[in-house]
Amino acid sequence: MMSKISSLARAVLASAFALAGAAAVAAEYNMPVGVTDVSREIQELHMTIFWICVAIGVLVFGAMLVSMILHRKAAGAEPATFHESTKLELLWTIIPIVILVVMAYPATDVLVKIYDTGGEDMVVEVRGYQWKWEYKYLDEDLNEQVSFFSNLSTPRQQILGESQKGENYLLEVDNELVIPTNTKVRFLLTSNDVIHSWWIPDFGLKRDAIPGFINEAWVNVKEPGVYRGQCTELCGKDHGFMPVVVRAVPKAEFEQWYAAQLDPSAAAALAMAN
Repeated sequence: MMSKISSLARAVLASAFALAGAAAVAAEYNMPVGVTDVSREIQELHMTIFWICVAIGVLVFGAMLVSMILHRKAAGAEPATFHESTKLELLWTIIPIVILVVMAYPATDVLVKIYDTGGEDMVVEVRGYQWKWEYKYLDEDLNEQVSFFSNLSTPRQQILGESQKGENYLLEVDNELVIPTNTKVRFLLTSNDVIHSWWIPDFGLKRDAIPGFINEAWVNVKEPGVYRGQCTELCGKDHGFMPVVVRAVPKAEFEQWYAAQLDPSAAAALAMAN
């Protein structure tokens, strides 16, 4: 009796570890949940539609499999003789429409939120160049504007294979874009030369930067941290060397950082006041 219980326990543990491993693999290759409300809603929508598609696939291929096994000629099945069925045609027309409506309603709600750039707390211009990014803070509340270029900082020796690749290989820059947490930041994206694309998976955000045209996007990051992305539009020979790095910090820390960009002595005074 004890041996049976022990075997059952081992089987349960093995199944648990297998499920945990499968979940880890799924998390690695699946769409990230992200750190903004919109990114989480996008991921939830993605998974909802995924499982609807899985259910449709199981039903369709299940019906095909049952038909091939139970209604094959070798089993003595006779083909149907009817040529049309109005009820059946209505059924397979109405059901897909209902499924599409069920998927379209939450998708529309998420899309409206994605493009709702109004009510921002600050504005940042993002301009693409071959092969770097320029960031410019445009808020009227800020006395002076801060702008800078952000370039790849991965050592050339790593790129040439002459030294071991670092943890953030090709995803590190000399100047990070810094934004405050719990703040709606509106981005105005454009390009100075060719089409680029500004992508950060943890924000659920990807927008093209097009010459002579301004795209809009926004984020409200809840969790402090460093978030990395890349240019996702083929833009020339160094396309792979255009990382995007955003550091989200608490508002007080952002104010200190911004003051330091304007005047290092002002940053020191602000730190003492706090």
